[in-house]
Amino acid sequence: MVTAKKIPERVIFPKGEKIAGEKIANGHFTGSVWLHVLVPDDSTFHCPAFNVTFEPCARNNWHKHPGGQILLVTGGKGYYQEAGRNAQVIREGDVVMIHPCVKHWHGAAPDHWLSHIAISTNVQRGEAAWLEPVPDEEYRAIRSGE
Repeated sequence: MVTAKKIPERVIFPKGEKIAGEKIANGHFTGSVWLHVLVPDDSTFHCPAFNVTFEPCARNNWHKHPGGQILLVTGGKGYYQEAGRNAQVIREGDVVMIHPCVKHWHGAAPDHWLSHIAISTNVQRGEAAWLEPVPDEEYRAIRSGE
């Protein structure tokens, strides 16, 4: 049995506040997830950025960003998947550029935590559209194919 490494309180940026999990849930995540706002959305930059940390197996729902999104992986190991494509492993140092309106999800691998900077681009085009959760059976199938 592989034991997951402990989630650090700080990798590069603070882990932040718990936004999903056993006690707190906003309906957009499976498992425990923490969020720290690095750059708020404002009238000057229009480019909010967040440090997001996932416990092992935690992930967000399928979703789309009308203006696109950039992920900068800062620690751990996880998955990124676009609708209709196979999931890909993401690790510290990876950059994922997600085109506008592409349905996708991202989260931690079963035996690792994951931390990434999520940058929303072209936010004037609208907010993220949150969709259905990634079913456990589909998530578990990724591991067997890794």
